[in-house]
Amino acid sequence: MRVGLQMVFQNYEKRVPDAQVFREEAANAILADELGFDEIWPVEHHFANYAFCPDNMQFLSYIAPQTKNIKLGTGAVILPWNDPYRVVEKMIMLDILSDGRAMFGMGRGLSKDEYEPMGISMDEARGRFDEAAEIILEGLETGKLSADGEFWKRGETMVRPAPIGSFKGRSMSVAMSPDSALQAAKLGVGVMMFTQKPAEALLPDLDRYRDAFKEHHGTPSPAPRFADFVYCSSDAAEAEEKGFSNIAAYYSQVMQHYDLMGEHFSKMKGYESYGEAAEMLKDIGLEDQVRGYVDQQAYGTPDQILTKLENRRKVLGPFSLNACFRYSNLTNEDAQASMKLFAKEVLPVVREWDKEHDQAA
Repeated sequence: MRVGLQMVFQNYEKRVPDAQVFREEAANAILADELGFDEIWPVEHHFANYAFCPDNMQFLSYIAPQTKNIKLGTGAVILPWNDPYRVVEKMIMLDILSDGRAMFGMGRGLSKDEYEPMGISMDEARGRFDEAAEIILEGLETGKLSADGEFWKRGETMVRPAPIGSFKGRSMSVAMSPDSALQAAKLGVGVMMFTQKPAEALLPDLDRYRDAFKEHHGTPSPAPRFADFVYCSSDAAEAEEKGFSNIAAYYSQVMQHYDLMGEHFSKMKGYESYGEAAEMLKDIGLEDQVRGYVDQQAYGTPDQILTKLENRRKVLGPFSLNACFRYSNLTNEDAQASMKLFAKEVLPVVREWDKEHDQAA
């Protein structure tokens, strides 16, 4: 199992200056390299306390010379908000400056509070994503840029600097809806998902992705990647109290930022599955929603976390984990203590799982 650091750049209730958020996240990225994490994954978000990192490629270029081994992944670049030619240029620059450590993650975005200030209709999100993804993946692979679609029409050119290596096997897409998972399969990339429901409920969509990937490409799909909100403590009572309260607070921010029970999704092209989910959420009490969400996250003592991850692995097969330690009302001291204990007690064990899978394959 590969384990990355998920970075959300959250300023819960605006409790610290925004600049401090960036200083703390940068320190955590460098610490993750020192502790032996495999990757870091900064988000792209705009305009809100919920999360703000307007250019994760720029952030990773800042981190690159301060780290030695850790891979540098975009978690994710939101394609409808970015010029695809510029994404290719910046990703190749990052790859060069990091000696080939870059990983490319992409998504299409979900919040109308981010789309509206961008001046982009959410009805165009699916079309813009699909069009940009093909332009970008081709550009990263060959250095050739061309666009002749509905949203981008440009002549052919070659990107400079030229790519230094293939991005196959190090490109992935956020897949929080069934259609996004199928599009990832068509594109031939891995999938990233935020853990929000039991493994048994995730399996049908994951199996459809695996089947579609094999149908399109003739090979098995890469292992999926799950992002969890983690609090790791040797004290079970403290882990339950701090973990539950802060993950629950994060969930409330998710509901507010994305307006997940809003009526707008059912009226938006490409977001029909979110409209259906909104109706289901209305039938579930808020207390049950929170408990259900928190229960799926990898928090607790090291042994409790390992048990949760192993149970998920039994249902879904091998997967990679993006662990988020800095969120909600946790101080950065809390986050770093949690990271250090996780790295000491959890990382060595899950690395053995990966070895077992490799040997079995």
